[in-house]
Amino acid sequence: MMTTPVQDKLNRPLHDLRISVTDRCNFRCTYCMPKEIFGDDYAFLPRDQLLSFEEIGRLAELFISLGVRKIRITGGEPLLRRDLAKLVERIAATPGVEDIAMTTNGLLLHRHAEELFAAGLRRLNISLDALDPEIFGKMNGRGIQPERILENIDLACRIGYEVKVNMVVQKGMNDSQIIPMAEYFKDRNITLRMIEFMDAGTGNGWSYEKVTTKAEMLTLLGQRYELQPVRPAYYGEVAKYYRYDNSSAKLGFITSVSESFCSACTRARLSSEGKLYTCLFATAGYDLRDMLRSGASDEQLLDAIRTVWTGRTDRYSDERTEYTAKHRSKIGMSYIGG
Repeated sequence: MMTTPVQDKLNRPLHDLRISVTDRCNFRCTYCMPKEIFGDDYAFLPRDQLLSFEEIGRLAELFISLGVRKIRITGGEPLLRRDLAKLVERIAATPGVEDIAMTTNGLLLHRHAEELFAAGLRRLNISLDALDPEIFGKMNGRGIQPERILENIDLACRIGYEVKVNMVVQKGMNDSQIIPMAEYFKDRNITLRMIEFMDAGTGNGWSYEKVTTKAEMLTLLGQRYELQPVRPAYYGEVAKYYRYDNSSAKLGFITSVSESFCSACTRARLSSEGKLYTCLFATAGYDLRDMLRSGASDEQLLDAIRTVWTGRTDRYSDERTEYTAKHRSKIGMSYIGG
């Protein structure tokens, strides 16, 4: 299936698709699914409302025909979705896809890493916010210890995955872990990406005062390391990378708050119940599941996706204010797939 690649109102191409396969998670991270909101009685989506792998695969093929080359599997926690390797295998077999990655908290990785690699998954972004057991246990909301995640990171590296580690940095919470995390992963030649605390969703207690900016992190890291900026590898690359002097290890920063990258955003998001979102900070999505289950043809679905993307004007991080951060109703990150 060949069609013409599409661009939005700001001339940004559709190049990346993030697919959430579940809204459930086994962590209760304070910046994503705080346990005060997502308690034991929280009503997650029933199974029949989730897109089937057949439905996801069909949509993925249509997005690829419109120019998508990179697909990321997200959640919730994607490893909670049974038989995930079957979906990866189908997407990997689609002509035109160049990269399949997954974002995970890593807790269940030892159960699934081998079969996912065999199915075609090659890159993992694994979330780890601290090496200190008390800090990490508090941030993940479950008391889970970092050693369990570190063991699975080592396993993934042995299998052959390209691994990056994601650390969401919150001032007064885990900023004391910036140097220990940098040191640990530099020594293992694993890329660490430090993410500014974002106002994704409406329930994570975000404020500017809790943000540790890239500039602040670089100042702290500069007291110990010589860091050299690395040129972007491709248009729309989210992280800003630096290389340690006398080392091949890299350090990345995701700067949604202090240095917006909206102008080069090429990412669409498909929620686990089949809604298409054009921004992480979106207030509403377009229902593709209803079209799928109503018998829409591929051409009708393509027309719908084209219409959504060509009408896209999102640039929330460019326009963020304290007021919009607190009062704009945004879709939760655990639902939309961060």
